[in-house]
This record gives sequence, C-alpha cells and structure tokens, in this order.
Amino acid sequence: MSNGEALGAAPARRTLGEWLDYQLAIHPREIELGLDRVREVAARLNLLAPKHTTITVAGTNGKGSCVALVCGLIGDSARVGAYTSPHLWRYNERIAIDGEPVGDEEIVAAFEAIEVARGDISLTFFEFGTLAALLIFQRAAVAVAVLEVGLGGRLDAVNILDADVALITQIGLDHTDWLGDTRDDIGREKAGIMRRERPVFCGDRNPPASIAATASACGADLACLGRDFELTSAGERWLWSNEQQQFNVPAHADVHADNLAVAIAGVLAAGYEPTPFDIERACARQALLPGRREVIDGPIPIIYDVGHNDDAVALLVESLRQRPAAGRTHVVLGMLADKPVESVGHRLMRTADALYPAGLADVSPRGLSGDALAARLGHAGTVYAHPRDAFAAARQAANPGDRIVVCGSFFTVAQARRPES
Repeated sequence: MSNGEALGAAPARRTLGEWLDYQLAIHPREIELGLDRVREVAARLNLLAPKHTTITVAGTNGKGSCVALVCGLIGDSARVGAYTSPHLWRYNERIAIDGEPVGDEEIVAAFEAIEVARGDISLTFFEFGTLAALLIFQRAAVAVAVLEVGLGGRLDAVNILDADVALITQIGLDHTDWLGDTRDDIGREKAGIMRRERPVFCGDRNPPASIAATASACGADLACLGRDFELTSAGERWLWSNEQQQFNVPAHADVHADNLAVAIAGVLAAGYEPTPFDIERACARQALLPGRREVIDGPIPIIYDVGHNDDAVALLVESLRQRPAAGRTHVVLGMLADKPVESVGHRLMRTADALYPAGLADVSPRGLSGDALAARLGHAGTVYAHPRDAFAAARQAANPGDRIVVCGSFFTVAQARRPES
C-alpha cells in the first residue's frame, strides 16, 4: 500500500495546473456569455456585496494598460487587487494584489471553495477565474478591486458586481461573432457595465452613439474624453484638465495618453487624488507591462505588442512611425484564424522591411499555421512553424540599428518573449 493509499491519508490535492486542465474539460464550451450561473455561485460564496470599491474596465483596446495605470495611480494609498486576462506565461498573472501575482496556494484554495459551492452548476474556465479573483480579493480585504472585462461587458462574468466606477477604453471591431459587427453594437455591449447614478468615463474620442444612449437609458453619469476631461500634449509635458482641476506631468512616450486620461478620471471618481509623482510612477510601471508595446532597448531594439485587431495595430504602426529605426524593421507575426489577418497584415506591410509569418496552430486551437497565415497575407517568402523559430530568424538577420517587432497575438508574444528575455 502506497503512502497516498494509507488508511486515513488525506486525498492528494490538485495542483494549479491540474485545476486548470479540469476546468477546461468540464465545460463543453470555451465561451458561454450570461450571468445567471456565475451569479448564483457568487451568491453562494457571498461575493455579490463586496466591501471594496469596484472599478470595472471594458473596451476593445487598452484595457490591460488602463488597469495597470489605475493600480499605479492609487499606489500606496490603498490595497489594490487587479484581475486581468489573458496571461502571457503563468495563470497567476491574472490575479494580483498590490502589483504582485498571487501564489498557487491561494488560487487552488479559491478553486476548491468554488468547486464545493457550485454543486451541479457548470462554469467556464473564465468564470472559475473570475470567482477565484473575487474570493481572493475578499479574503485579502483589498480596498479597491480593478476588474478587466474579458469579452464584451454586459454578459461578461465580471459584470456580476456593480461597478462603483466604470471605465470604457477605445471601441473597435473585435469578437464580432459574439458582440455584433458594428461599433455601435459592440459599444452597446461594452456599455453594459454602467450602473445608475454611478460615474462612467469613456476614453474613446469618437464613441459610438450606443455609449451615450445606454448611459441615458440606465441613468449612468457619463463623462467623455475630449468633452468632459482631457489630457493634452504641451511640449514635453501632458496637461490634465476637467471641470475641477488642472495639472501637468512629464509626457511618457510608451504610454497612450488617452488610456492615462481615463485612468486618472476613474481614480479621482473613486476618491483618490494621485499626485504628479504618482502619475509619473504609474506611467513608468505601465511602460514595463509585458507585451503592451513593450520596448526592450539595445543595439537591436525589440518591440513586443499583443495587439490583434485593426485599431490596436494602427496604434502600433503609428508609434513605429513616430520613432523610426535607423535600419530595417523585421516583423514577426502570428495570428488566430478569427482575427482580421488581411487588414492587419496590410497595415504592417507599410512599416515592415522583412516579414516572418509564424504558426500558432500548436499553441491554440484557433491558431493559424505559418503556411495558412502566409497564404492569407499573400506572402511568398519563408514561413515558420513557431514564433520562437521566426524570432530566432529575425534576430539572426537583424543588424545594429535595425529593430524587431513581435506582434499579432498574446500567443505570439508569449512564445517569442520568454520571461527572462
């Protein structure tokens, strides 16, 4: 008889990896929008009336950066929990307290409690993770929870909590199979995080009409970038202004000003008053966020960007144009099949001197092989089975003064940019 089978021995606990495999296996669909199931389990866990302030972040592009900025702006003023998705390398990245990912033990303990509470209610992988984050934040007694919407907003699992402050970043065309095929349809889904008589800040300078219409219908207090608050460039500084105040801070080349503006507005509405020092520190931290237009300086700079839709890639291309390389630009690109490959490729071709199509078929069921990606791009050159192969080829071909851009998907960045690089 082995030790694990000894009389009276406690059954072995699942590891975090085993829990994640289990969650992927027990629910028949990767995505199932709707709040009834997850809300019922949250109620059983007493999670629906948290003591913390809840800041919910929706949008197509810039959500992760906005979450990082909000957490940085609050800084040492309060204990802050952040829930984001997806992760690059470790699941733990999704749940952080005061900027540090929580440990396996805390996540496993939360999963165990959720498994008991759910009974025969089926939960998706994302719903398990959302409930785990909320339970961990409750147990850690955070003062503020900053929650990134995974998909849409209205029917996303994080929307089981009423946002005290809602933030909506730029709206673009993505996940059209789930959210609709127009900006107006998608904006309506994102606006579902609004609550009556609670503040909402929209960081899209040309928001779809559905944003204001939803705010009016539900009685939310909507403020829009460019109309009610602003962050403008003044030389090498940014000027923040709303109806109550103005201040300026050093501009930061690796931070999108519109994301910072909506983050400042949200933090002020939550009752915190970041100083110029807090803003400068938050920008410095956000600029180091892996994969979000992250720049690794060196003789051959490397830019990592997880953007995977037209608007995100347009911002990447614009940033590349603003900071041109002395030499050639080598682009490593890997994408999922349901993304706008052709239009993304067209944008990148305007900047790329050399393209390295990389396959994602072995890392995601939705990933395109290198050959399939090249076919959709009309690329007749060499293709690569894996982002690591494409990245290695780009590094071998690049000379000092050149730069390498790795983009197209979280999977592409995660595979090419190892944590130690």
